[in-house]
Amino acid sequence: MKKRIAIAIGDPNGIGPEIAVKAAAQTMESNAQAVLVGDGYIIRECLRRYAPSVELCSLDEAEQGTGRIAHVNVEALDSAHYQPGRVHALAGRATVEYVSEAVRLAQSGRVDAVIGCPHSETAVNAAGIAFSGYPGLIARLCGKREDEVFLMLSAGGLRIAHVTLHESVRNALARLTQELVVEAGVAAVAALRRLGIAKPTLGVFGINPHAGEDGLFGDDDETITKPAVARLRAMGIAADGPAGADLLLGQRRHDAYLAIFHDQGHIPVKLLSPLRASALSIGADVLFSSVGHGCAFDIAGRGIADPASVIETLALLATVETNAPMENRT
Repeated sequence: MKKRIAIAIGDPNGIGPEIAVKAAAQTMESNAQAVLVGDGYIIRECLRRYAPSVELCSLDEAEQGTGRIAHVNVEALDSAHYQPGRVHALAGRATVEYVSEAVRLAQSGRVDAVIGCPHSETAVNAAGIAFSGYPGLIARLCGKREDEVFLMLSAGGLRIAHVTLHESVRNALARLTQELVVEAGVAAVAALRRLGIAKPTLGVFGINPHAGEDGLFGDDDETITKPAVARLRAMGIAADGPAGADLLLGQRRHDAYLAIFHDQGHIPVKLLSPLRASALSIGADVLFSSVGHGCAFDIAGRGIADPASVIETLALLATVETNAPMENRT
């Protein structure tokens, strides 16, 4: 049976609607059934431009098998503010409404997983909504603390989860604890198991260069990451480290890695696969992934956006076990 995957179209003024529609049209014969979630007039316009032979149907009709692309209408953006290429607060608010509806569909069991197309943090925050990326929003929608849901980037066989994400390095280091590292490690291992890896191995990056070199470059790793790795091992998790990110990535002998800060994890994945990364939110009870790139406002509405990231994320989610939550557990 096909996995039913909701695609929230992201910021309507970015490339999200275009790549959502293109991906849905190109994967109609795959093992994933796309359900487009967003303003109906935007989706219909994108279909007219990018996939004119494809027809829409309701989710109820799709559940009966129609051979068309399912659509859930969310009336969130007035047509006067649908202006591809423009960063606008109302488009930011619509982004959140689309994702919120897609998550509700997953929580009710009507879809198996959710993809969020690119968002603009500037636009969402301009709408008065505190937002630093999808993981925090998914946490709130699932009734969890924001620091209980983490991001795992996946591309080209490389998977990197992040202990901290969109914040200054100073703030991230100030709130970094053994407990936070352990929770991120447990969430990463749970996600790996759902991805079909029965006995996952985890490499943990150090905070400082060379993981502090036994205190030579600071004692942060001595007091935080080293005890955290010991606790993960005591829980039965095959965790190694902490070690320098350059060393661990050079060896590439682990199923996933745990980055302490945003750039530790994003730079290697983006170098390996700039436009094809999937960004799983792990630690919540909804299977959610965004794509590993932004809204590309400079090319929005021009018909040249590449849907590869959405297509690959659909393929990834179609393989994930959906009968257990992607929550923090061993």
